[in-house]
Amino acid sequence: MATAAQARTWARGALRGIGDSLYTPFRGTDGDDIDWDAYRTLVRYCIGDLGHPMLWCTSGIAEFWSLTIDERKDLLEVAIEESRAINPDVVVQACTAAMSAKDCVELTRHAQEAGADIAYIQTPMMEVHGGDGVLRFFKYVAAHTDIALGMFNSPSSGYVLTPAESARIYAEVPAVCATKEGAFRPAGSRMLHELAPGLLVWECDKTVYRAGWLRDGIVCPAQLGTAGYLFETPQRRLFSDYWDLVLGDKLLEAMDYARDNGLDQFDLDLGPWWTCYPARSDYFTHWAGAFKYAASLLGLPIGDYPHSRPPQAELPAEAKVQMTAAYRRLGLIT
Repeated sequence: MATAAQARTWARGALRGIGDSLYTPFRGTDGDDIDWDAYRTLVRYCIGDLGHPMLWCTSGIAEFWSLTIDERKDLLEVAIEESRAINPDVVVQACTAAMSAKDCVELTRHAQEAGADIAYIQTPMMEVHGGDGVLRFFKYVAAHTDIALGMFNSPSSGYVLTPAESARIYAEVPAVCATKEGAFRPAGSRMLHELAPGLLVWECDKTVYRAGWLRDGIVCPAQLGTAGYLFETPQRRLFSDYWDLVLGDKLLEAMDYARDNGLDQFDLDLGPWWTCYPARSDYFTHWAGAFKYAASLLGLPIGDYPHSRPPQAELPAEAKVQMTAAYRRLGLIT
């Protein structure tokens, strides 16, 4: 674990490779309980069977907005226990976003004490007074904790930081060392790099990696939070092989690989279900039920309550049909 003072030096060497954002498997009436056996299996699958070097815990895919404080703490502790038993060097990233700064401090301090390596704070979801409010939020958390911090700039918050606002947070909060840019606005990430060249940026728009941005140092060699385990199996390591080509600066080979092995087509075939609820098509969401349905297609356990908790809707049948067809076409299921 990096302290706040060590954060930026530590991040340069430690943040590398695929970081799996874990879903939360529910069970019981209304999904009020967590299926801990299923969750442990998921962690072991990502770190052991797939060999991915990083985890991203209790964030959007995990439905942090529907979890209690105690559940979020328990999920992080189990992830650390299971993953480090397999790979003591695994990098564990904890999302500690919360509706109040005090709850965020409690979760961040717990991540620090439990042995997580870095805590990410999603732009506050409620009543945020622009960049000034987000900066104040980060300063408050940093003043009460001693762990590396990251930003998670997601449109699901309802407010997306400008490059100048993110750069200001980096300049004024020394613990901040990385950001997951989830707004799919590559020009903004490039501007952010110019304003804060020391900040490690993960851009969710994958095209920038093919454009050589990793070679140019605009983006970092780590996927700070993605669902990489849903793009491959231990028998067909499509996503890992593709990412290794990108990391090796073999960009033409990577593009050929993604085309020839179906990864590019898979993005089209899946449709928008992971991040778009049709009745609110202008809103970016982490539709956890869709991620979990995809996991079930690959044989991963998702608990006997397959849906998201409220306030998310249940995944419709048409989504399941489309996603099943996409996985069959990719060849990960028959």
